[in-house]
Amino acid sequence: MTARRPEKVSTSYLHVAPPGVVETRDFGHARRVDFPERFTNLDDARRLYGDRVDRLGSFLTRVDPLADDVVASLETIPRGWQLFERAASHGIASVPSAPESLRELFDAVGRVPLWVDWETVDRGGEVLMRAGPLGGLVLAYRSLVLGYASPAGNKPLVLSGRLEQQATRRINETARFVQATITPGAMRPHGEAWQITLKVRLIHAHVRRMIRRQPGLWNDAWGAPINQHDQAGTSLLFSVAVLDGLRELGVRVSRSDAEAYMHLWRWSGWLMGIDPELLPATEAEGMRLGHLIHATEGPPDDDSRRLTRALLEAPLRVAKTPRERANALRAVQFGAAMCRALLPEEMADQLAVPRTPWRYVVPLVRQLVSSMERVRAHVPLCDAPAMWAGTRYWSRVVAEGLADGGATFGLPRGLAHAA
Repeated sequence: MTARRPEKVSTSYLHVAPPGVVETRDFGHARRVDFPERFTNLDDARRLYGDRVDRLGSFLTRVDPLADDVVASLETIPRGWQLFERAASHGIASVPSAPESLRELFDAVGRVPLWVDWETVDRGGEVLMRAGPLGGLVLAYRSLVLGYASPAGNKPLVLSGRLEQQATRRINETARFVQATITPGAMRPHGEAWQITLKVRLIHAHVRRMIRRQPGLWNDAWGAPINQHDQAGTSLLFSVAVLDGLRELGVRVSRSDAEAYMHLWRWSGWLMGIDPELLPATEAEGMRLGHLIHATEGPPDDDSRRLTRALLEAPLRVAKTPRERANALRAVQFGAAMCRALLPEEMADQLAVPRTPWRYVVPLVRQLVSSMERVRAHVPLCDAPAMWAGTRYWSRVVAEGLADGGATFGLPRGLAHAA
């Protein structure tokens, strides 16, 4: 995301304070706020965004108590996860013995906010469904990689699984999650995507619980494990980052379609337990939040580079025959080229994304997509074939991912880096 002009600074003003400590004076009352060390570049960020920086920083230590309580309760109940799955698919009334924490969760997610409009939710899904393979490219080589680039936000992922072996599974789970989310009707209560979103929410809480149980494993300088700040950032990777990436590849996304797409992911984020303050209602709000997060984030670290390399080289790990390996090598080179096209040049360098001859193909892809989009703009009937092709694409991707048992959305059994 490119920098925008500075926003107007609020009336709160800042004093010099020790590193990691913010001292603000608001309406004549001084207060001190401790932020995790990962929250960087604060002086420069405040000059651009004023006291929004300090308001954002408070979310680095906030998590999801509702989901945390459910996970703690399910651990004490035989077949607790199965009880949760039954409640998700058939309603909490189908589980008479449900613990109070589980009832509270389903009571909360069962009250759909007034701003949710089902027609707009479904129309938002159509934006990505129409994009077909282009959406898959953007999600893999822009959204996932931008998530890896966060030097603290990537730590739960690093701790929860072996990087190389889990790369393919992460791709499959992401594809399954997205395919369900953009399917018409699936985000309604007890729909398939609605259930998957709640499963992911509890998986986050479970990983957070496992991390906290291992003394010395987590560094408080990273904030809380899978905190509100990082979950909001992840939501932006599926919303604003995707819209930006599609346009980069030549896809035309109207303002109306963009807002519908944002509406879909706002609802998804709400189900995921993200604080409503961090759920942008419009693309412009999402971009402002994204710029703010980027302004207070450090550069990619070694884990960022390892995760990116594992993603790019994933095709090689599933290739079995010489022919499959040759195709995989081409896929790796093409993936690196797409990564370079969809990320800022400096970030691609920091992530050690290789430069390959396939980078010369990307401009041709843009030209082809732009030409097709011009035709689609003047021939509305082209939307139907695009939707059909996109639906077929996502179904095939998910079917191939599920072939090896991936994307089951079950609770992980342990941490790869447990002490």
